Amino acid sequence: MTKPRRAPEADRAPGEDGLFRDSLADVTPLRHAGRVVHERKLPHPLPLQRWSDERAALRESLDGGAWDGDQETGEELNFARAGIGASTLRKLRRGHWLVQDELDLHGLTSIDAHEVMTEFLAQCARRGLRCVRIVHGKGLGSPNRQPVLKQKVGAWLMRRDDVLAFCQARPADGGGGAVVVLLKGGRKKAEG
Repeated sequence: MTKPRRAPEADRAPGEDGLFRDSLADVTPLRHAGRVVHERKLPHPLPLQRWSDERAALRESLDGGAWDGDQETGEELNFARAGIGASTLRKLRRGHWLVQDELDLHGLTSIDAHEVMTEFLAQCARRGLRCVRIVHGKGLGSPNRQPVLKQKVGAWLMRRDDVLAFCQARPADGGGGAVVVLLKGGRKKAEG
C-alpha cells in the first residue's frame, strides 16, 4: 500500500492554508493548567530465576533430593512380605541395593503393562537379579492427571511370591513415578 503523495507547493490550490485556518477560527486553545506530568516509575524487576534456584536448592537439601508430593499425602507405595523386617524396607528406600535393571511402562495400557511386567520379572528371576526399578509414571498425561498404573503395579507386585518388598523410588530415581522392587534371591539360571 503506497502513501498518498502531497501535492508540491506550486500545485496546491491557492487558499488551502487559508481554508484550514478559517475552519479553526472559532476554536479556543486549551489553557495550560500548570500541571507537572511525572514520569511513571516502573516497578523493580523481580528476581524470579534466583527465587526458583533457591527453591530448587532447598528442595534438594530436604531428605537428599526433591520433595515428592506422594510422601505428604500418604500415597507412597510400600510393601514388605511377612517376615521381612522394617530395616529391609528402610534399606531399600535408602538405595542400599544396586538397581540391576529397569522397566519403563510409560504409554502402555493396563493389560499390556501387566504382560510386560510379568515377563520382565520372569527374566529377572532367570538372570538372578535381586533389585529392579519399575517406572509406572506419575500420571501427569492421564485423564484428571491421576496415575493409572501406580496402584495397579502395587497390587500386581503384592500378588507375586518372588517379590519380597517394594517401595517408592528415591526422588533422583523417579520418586512417585517409580518403585524399587526387592526380589527373592535364587540361583542364576543359564539362558538357553
